[in-house]
Amino acid sequence: MRALADIARTLDLGKYIRLGKGEEVTNGRDKNSLLADAFEALIGALYISAGFEKTADCLLKLVAPTLTNAMAMGAGLDGKTALQELVASLGKATLEYQVTESGPDHDKSFEAVAMVGGEAIATGLGKSKREAEQAAARSAFNILKPAI
Repeated sequence: MRALADIARTLDLGKYIRLGKGEEVTNGRDKNSLLADAFEALIGALYISAGFEKTADCLLKLVAPTLTNAMAMGAGLDGKTALQELVASLGKATLEYQVTESGPDHDKSFEAVAMVGGEAIATGLGKSKREAEQAAARSAFNILKPAI
């Protein structure tokens, strides 16, 4: 679901979703479940209107960067595991995450900083601590991976 939501974000699909007042207030345009559902609906509509081949071509172009990133990480789509393995292979001392939270209880936001050997490498944002840490780990992985 997260991968589909990420693709929907690259298309800025959230701004086209019609939401009720409750979802609008709770930042529904950025919820993974709604974005993934909207992306699936878009692909379904494309299939109905353009057919299989054009839909497959379009889908491959949209999904290719996500697949490439997943294959590069090696440890599946879990950014924290991939980063931990990379840090260990580089002989770096420690990997830590510093997380801060902000916002009201009903709409918290988290920011995580991936720290390698005491140095801030990348930050990530999310609606949960885990989501922010995963985002920071993926960013840090993409920064450190070219170094080897």
